[in-house]
Amino acid sequence: MWIEHEHYKAVGACLTAARRRANLTQIEMAERLGRTQTFISEIERGHRRVDVLELVVVAQALGADPLDLFAEIAGRSSHASRRRRK
Repeated sequence: MWIEHEHYKAVGACLTAARRRANLTQIEMAERLGRTQTFISEIERGHRRVDVLELVVVAQALGADPLDLFAEIAGRSSHASRRRRK
């Protein structure tokens, strides 16, 4: 696979951090998105992919700027790639 699991974990870690900064539980986040707590958990653990449109919706639900969230994800993903190459 050309995208490694570590990258999905990086996305999940960023989304978890953003949710916590917004002082929301997984249940509250799920309610805002009309999804289940399990859905949020799968994303945050890196077990579910998030496409760019979903990322925008998630950012809006968090009251966050999607570009800031994407930049945070890109930074962590780059870090995960560098770690993997060592």
